[in-house]
Amino acid sequence: MNDAIDRMLDRYDCHSVDDYVKALREIMQEIALLGLWRSKFFEKAAFYGGTALRILYGMDRFSEDLDFSLLEPMTDFQLSRYGSAVEKELRSFGFEANLTERIKKNDSPVQSAFLKANTLSHLLTIKTDRKIDWPIPRDQALKIKIEVDTNPPSGFATENKFVLQPIPFSIKTFVLPDLFAGKVHAVCCRKWKGRVKGRDWYDLVWYAANHPQLHANHLEQRMIQSGDLQKDEKIDREKFLALMTEAVEKVDLDQARKEVEPFVKNPDALKVWSKEFFCDVVTRIVLV
Repeated sequence: MNDAIDRMLDRYDCHSVDDYVKALREIMQEIALLGLWRSKFFEKAAFYGGTALRILYGMDRFSEDLDFSLLEPMTDFQLSRYGSAVEKELRSFGFEANLTERIKKNDSPVQSAFLKANTLSHLLTIKTDRKIDWPIPRDQALKIKIEVDTNPPSGFATENKFVLQPIPFSIKTFVLPDLFAGKVHAVCCRKWKGRVKGRDWYDLVWYAANHPQLHANHLEQRMIQSGDLQKDEKIDREKFLALMTEAVEKVDLDQARKEVEPFVKNPDALKVWSKEFFCDVVTRIVLV
């Protein structure tokens, strides 16, 4: 096995095939980010979303996708231009992967692609090197969705964060109060046709506990863009609490727990979830 991959695996407490698959997915994400950095992608875009929290801030849940926002609207942006750089980087660490752009079915400004790699050879090597006795599915593969918002709302700031593995490199990302604004927008305004994304609610608790400052202006710009706020409206403390209380009242917490549980190490953290709990959590958020 590649020495860098072996060192990166040492960060994880793996006991099953599923544990190793999750670890390999995260390692693939970091290598893909390295490839994007080499290709100057972060001169045009910034990293955000759940995987940004996991990789850059150590949030304690796994995340599947790589989400990015352009720094300013760009109608001629093509995610496919960066595919070969990502594939080349992954191959250099032993991952045979390909990036396939997803054809848009509507006028969405979000461009999507899927990064797919067969992890069977890596799992077989892990099993041999670490003397582990468990069966491995022959068709075991990883798929990571990459999305880029080509028409981002205004009102956000970015910073450079540094990652040390597999080699040191930098990633441009939203500052935490703007990352939090994006998460609250998802909690209040995500259109999932009756389904609940429990990961949004898990992340909300993480922010409130660790980085409770939320940039109100960026939340306003996101809500205006999605049609959930009028252009002349402002979000003050009273309106914010009303929005969040409404979201809490609507959420199906049983569905939310079920959706997020595969991504967390300690499901006991979900037992306290209740309407009363989340009403308390939202009062701890600080608008800036």
